[in-house]
Amino acid sequence: MDLTIRDYQELAEFRYQLRHFLQFSEARAREHGIEPHQHQALLALKGLPAGTQPTISELANRLALRHHTTVELVNRLESSGFVKRQPDPSDGRQILLHLTAQGTAKLRSLSVAHRDELKVKGPELAKALRAILRARREVRVA
Repeated sequence: MDLTIRDYQELAEFRYQLRHFLQFSEARAREHGIEPHQHQALLALKGLPAGTQPTISELANRLALRHHTTVELVNRLESSGFVKRQPDPSDGRQILLHLTAQGTAKLRSLSVAHRDELKVKGPELAKALRAILRARREVRVA
């Protein structure tokens, strides 16, 4: 299937809206005294699906990072007092990651700012995504 100029415009608009939100996110993390990857790690840990173990491997998977990169990220978060490592009570060989009170407070303030920004900018981001998805639906129906 070939793409039309409209397809490219819709993809470009979605990318534009997404990048603006990501720039906002990165700036807010730095204003709150942490790096964007640290914020993403805190959010990934707090937002894990029920029943998912908060391990380095799972965090690496959620952040699409290599294991050794995630270990370094967790080391920095731990030295900053945002996370702690604890042995899994059911399997002492496994190490679980937990947000500290300080990490939870930092994440909460950032998450409130992100939620507020999405209330303002989210409709444009959603509109851009709907345009792309609508185009896919029209192709299937045709």
